[in-house]
Amino acid sequence: MPQQPPPSSRRRAAFKQDQARQLRQSSSDAEKRLWRYLRNKQTAGLRFRQQQPIGPYIADFYCAAAKLIIELDGRQHGEEEQQLRDDVRTRWLTERGYRVIRFWNGQVMQYPDDTVDLILRAIRESGVPLPEICVPQISTLPQGEGEGKNVDCVIEEIVERLPLT
Repeated sequence: MPQQPPPSSRRRAAFKQDQARQLRQSSSDAEKRLWRYLRNKQTAGLRFRQQQPIGPYIADFYCAAAKLIIELDGRQHGEEEQQLRDDVRTRWLTERGYRVIRFWNGQVMQYPDDTVDLILRAIRESGVPLPEICVPQISTLPQGEGEGKNVDCVIEEIVERLPLT
C-alpha cells in the first residue's frame, strides 16, 4: 500500500485544488479565448489542463506530455515587483524540468492564431511524439459490408503542416 502524505500535505493539496477550481470559474477573457483552442486535444492532439497546481504554484495551462506551462499575463505583470515574483516562479519550474512560455493577455486577444502557432512550436521543440490521429475514410461498399474497414488510423504530422511565424 502506498504511503499516505501527512494530513497537512493533504490539506495543502485540497486547498490548491479548490483554489484552481475557483480560478477556472473566474477565468479572464484571454484565458477563456485560449482555452477554446487548447481544450479537448485540439492543439496537436495533446491534452492541456487549465489552472493546474504544480508544486506551490498554479499554472494557467499545462500540457503534461510536453512538460509545457503556458502563463497569461495581465497589466500587473508589467510591474517590477510582480516581474520578480514571476522570475522566481519560472526559475522554480524550469529547475524541475518544465518549460514556461508567457503571453500578454492582449496578444492572445488580438492574435490568437499566432499565439497557438507559438505554442505548437514549443511542443515541437519539446520533442514529444505526437499522438496517432484517426481519420475517417468514406467506404464505397454497400452499408453493412466491409464492417470495421471504413476507418483507417494514420499518423499525421500536425505541426509540420502548420505555418510557423
